[in-house]
Amino acid sequence: MRVLVTGGAGYIGSHTAKVLAGAGYVPVVFDNLSSGHRWAVQWGPLVEGDLADVGLIRRTLVQYNIEAVIHFAASAYVGESMAVPEKYFRNNVINTLNLLEAMLAVGVGNFIFSSSCATFGIPGRTPVPDDHPQRPVNPYGESKLFIEQVLGWYGKAHGFKSVALRYFNAAGADPEGNLGEDHSPETHLVPLAIGAALGRFPYLEVYGTDYDTPDGTAIRDYVHVMDLAEAHVLALRHLLDGCSDSAFNLGVGRGYSVREVVAAVANLVHARVPVRERPRRPGDPPVLVAESTRATEVLGWRPRYPQLDTIVASALSWHAARRARHAVVG
Repeated sequence: MRVLVTGGAGYIGSHTAKVLAGAGYVPVVFDNLSSGHRWAVQWGPLVEGDLADVGLIRRTLVQYNIEAVIHFAASAYVGESMAVPEKYFRNNVINTLNLLEAMLAVGVGNFIFSSSCATFGIPGRTPVPDDHPQRPVNPYGESKLFIEQVLGWYGKAHGFKSVALRYFNAAGADPEGNLGEDHSPETHLVPLAIGAALGRFPYLEVYGTDYDTPDGTAIRDYVHVMDLAEAHVLALRHLLDGCSDSAFNLGVGRGYSVREVVAAVANLVHARVPVRERPRRPGDPPVLVAESTRATEVLGWRPRYPQLDTIVASALSWHAARRARHAVVG
């Protein structure tokens, strides 16, 4: 069975492609390589293209006899979305509608959507349950929520089957060393802290030290990228079993502050992480921690790497090996 993985050259998409291949599926990656990497496409063909090109999407779906789509391709920086919301509504809304249009046109009706905890905005309770009201506080979250709502209506109108997976904070790297997190620019805390500890960056910027949290810094639920990848395979099986129109939170149910993550990195690297404190960023909630009971009960999903030290260690191993490879080449 062939599965189209849009954004499959990116961080979570490439890890998911690896897990799909291990489960017996053929991942066909569709990516414009604007932020993904050609080297990350290792388990199936790559179609280099943009979701603005509806004709190319249709041809790809037909040529590879695609039976399901996992949709990662999106702009995903909260801060940037506050400054240029038009980019987020174009890439995350209009281009997703293009993809859905092409799928309907050729009769592909199984869709897994990469959503986000950003749809919840500033939650009224924590851990955040799946049915918590969704009130985004930034355009990124708004764009993801809109597509979740679109999928509900497509299900009613067209019998379209879909699952939305709301990630909390993806982190870590493939334990076998094939893949890791490599964004440009990098905005995620774990690789930034590792980079500062290893001397790749002069310091780590910490945004907000006056939140109403125990140490004043924001608290997030960090979930290993391979656990997220496994969830997509389980969601695919859920769809193929005839179930649909579901949304699931994906997190470990435990939050760590920025300072706790920095301390974990420093402990594993055996080096200080230089820090510069900055004001809060607009659109950042103080606490986001998941309640993922429904994913466990319905999909059978259980994180295999829930501990922060394990997540950080896998990322550190990949970044250290990458640094060593670059040093040899240099």
